[in-house]
Amino acid sequence: MMQSRAVVRLLPDERRLHLQDGPIDLIVEANGKPEALHAAYKAATHRFTTILDELCTELPLLRTAVSAGSAKPSGAVARKMFEAVFPYAPNNFITPMAAVAGAVAEAVLEAMASAAKLQRAYVNNGGDIALHLTGGESFRIGMVDRPDRPSLFGTTEISTGDPIRGVATSGWRGRSFSLGIADAVTVLADTAATADAAATIIANAIDLSGHPSIVRIRACDISPDSDLGERLVTRGVGELTAQEIARALDAGAAVGEELLQRGLIRAAALSLCNARRVVSPSIDSDRFIEPLRNAQHA
Repeated sequence: MMQSRAVVRLLPDERRLHLQDGPIDLIVEANGKPEALHAAYKAATHRFTTILDELCTELPLLRTAVSAGSAKPSGAVARKMFEAVFPYAPNNFITPMAAVAGAVAEAVLEAMASAAKLQRAYVNNGGDIALHLTGGESFRIGMVDRPDRPSLFGTTEISTGDPIRGVATSGWRGRSFSLGIADAVTVLADTAATADAAATIIANAIDLSGHPSIVRIRACDISPDSDLGERLVTRGVGELTAQEIARALDAGAAVGEELLQRGLIRAAALSLCNARRVVSPSIDSDRFIEPLRNAQHA
């Protein structure tokens, strides 16, 4: 039986499904035959209404920093979260919550794709997006300078033949806390959960430690149950010089390049104070972020 607290509604365009339960807020859209769409949306709704309770049963573990010896969670979504952040555990403070939005999007999309034959589909969880593509289908994804306001500066096209099935954006202006000062870091990766975790790591690396123009507050003072605890999160970025912006972006781009070489991401776009960096493969770099060719590459 569907939980009464969940919001499940078809949007006015009669194409997209809105699913909301507590902090989880999804926009879902699929393309296919009418009977396939009906089955897919039914499956999405059924899976969605189980996720929040599933996560809550393991919440203390999911809010705990991951290390080499960490206990693995048992839930399907929680395992996706853990696996996405585990590669960063040796050198970074990170909890499975860094991949929650992407993992939730993945889980709902998997339910849809298993229930029906779809041409293409996506699940958008606040900008962290899981993609399903078949045949000659493709998606065009918008890139923004700032997630808190309309600021589209380019798009990237993802086709069936590309390995990318996940897009995620992180930064201090977004809905989640950030340890860094990036306005936005958008990552393309093989899955939404891995993109989510990587975007967090790169955004945290874009920073100017101790800069007087940066306002930071303990995460627990804003949200007492935050997984970041007493760590300082960015709440404001004042005036920075061009050299300081470049230095911060260089630090983030270096981390992005490392993740690219390790196969953890496929490409990334970094934004800070109207300046940008693009991290992408050195060979055929325009394949993934072709509209960003005028941005400065790392």
